[in-house]
Amino acid sequence: MKKIITILGLLLLASPMVNAENERVINVDDTVVTKHSIKVKGKKVSYSATTGTQPVWDAEGNATASLFYTYYQRTDVKDNSTRPLVISFNGGPGSASVWMHVAYTGPRVLNVDSEGYPLQPYGVKTNEFSILDVADIVYVNPVNTGYSRVLKDKEGKLPSKDKQKKMFFGVNADVKYLAEWVNSFVSRNNRWRSPKFLIGESYGTSRVSGLALELQNSQWMYINGVILVSPTDLGIKRDGIVKQANRLPYFAATAWYHKALSNDLQQKDLAQLLPEVETFTINEYIPALARGGFISDDEKQKIAKKVAYYSGLSVDEVLRSNLDIDTSYFWKELLRSRNQTVGRLDSRYLGIDEKATGSRPDYNAELTSWLHSFTPAINYYLAEELNYKTDLKYNMFGPVHPWDRTGNYTGENLRQAMAQNPYLNVMIQAGYYDGATNYFDAKYTMWQLDRSSIMKDRLSFKGYRSGHMMYLRYEDLQKSNQDLREFILKSLPRENEPAKYESKMN
Repeated sequence: MKKIITILGLLLLASPMVNAENERVINVDDTVVTKHSIKVKGKKVSYSATTGTQPVWDAEGNATASLFYTYYQRTDVKDNSTRPLVISFNGGPGSASVWMHVAYTGPRVLNVDSEGYPLQPYGVKTNEFSILDVADIVYVNPVNTGYSRVLKDKEGKLPSKDKQKKMFFGVNADVKYLAEWVNSFVSRNNRWRSPKFLIGESYGTSRVSGLALELQNSQWMYINGVILVSPTDLGIKRDGIVKQANRLPYFAATAWYHKALSNDLQQKDLAQLLPEVETFTINEYIPALARGGFISDDEKQKIAKKVAYYSGLSVDEVLRSNLDIDTSYFWKELLRSRNQTVGRLDSRYLGIDEKATGSRPDYNAELTSWLHSFTPAINYYLAEELNYKTDLKYNMFGPVHPWDRTGNYTGENLRQAMAQNPYLNVMIQAGYYDGATNYFDAKYTMWQLDRSSIMKDRLSFKGYRSGHMMYLRYEDLQKSNQDLREFILKSLPRENEPAKYESKMN
């Protein structure tokens, strides 16, 4: 990979980042630019990578925090007025924008095997499926994630924890300051005319759903598309029996993957099995749970047998749970006889516990595996390939808690943004083996997002045979990026196409 390094701003590459008091501090506003080229789908793509920091400003124009970002821009495009810009966020809350950056959409991805398991030596390799051929991308690290940090005030003091929470660490505070930051970024980089897309993963889906409306209403910036990767509930309630029942299709997928179902179900492809389980869940399981303790013994036995049939658990276990299987118990119970547990975020991953007894696994098998790969890779990549040098610690998970979750109407915000903006389309991506934000919950969220059904042709769902980070599996890295590519291109309006609703005649 050929590099031409341009150093901009305040970054001092030859010395550690320290101030007069010998504290490790963030450079408030700086950039480093490197130039590269890769092949995407067999064709050369030349691009620049800008790593740096950009301030968060308060209403009085004071810098209150500085966000670390990485911006990839194709360099052989002369006019960016029609070149899409994808603004990428991860979730947590408190997670850095590392996951999708070096494992999904960016030009370089982790050195892992075809199923996503760590390999040594740690590092990165070319992402031959990156969406950089069709869109520029900026990966944004919210406050206290990655190298992003809260700044001291004029008196040299950090705001109190309560003040920081009000400023940054809550559903609505997060959306508000990030919208301001995005406005500044777009202005600095001359991208106001470009079609814009938001992509968020996990809690990042709440973030971008809220941002879609906040950008329109407060920044007068209109978005062409929102991509929700492994979405949360977006403030759309699914408590009680819906929450309990919606787990079953995920249980079935996991049990099928580990060959824990009966022979007749194992002989079916997953694409055949899941619609069958979904139909049972909606038409029989939810009504049975709704009857609670007043369900007849015969009906309870019938439903328990069917739930056991699809979940890989025993009928007795289902009955002892009153038809409601706790997810953490499922991770422990499914392969208990094999002395193995299954992962939370990706149930393809296996763990081992000290004791076979218990109601939940000792640890999350998938996350410990992922941190094997991601942490060395991002630290190496930023410093040695993108030439961003700092003594700050890269926070994979930063201190942002307690997080204020009150007033979460991000799903409704997204619906309102779509209603106000005829250009705005939404795509959901979910892995069948994700037990944290399961795929059937994601479908349910999509169904409830616009109950009028007027905009349902602007909503789409894509499922993958992997987990929360579906892109870690090589086959799904290719498929999910292609789905993104097609969504982006499909969401671009034709030249001079007006953003309006046509009158409907009776």
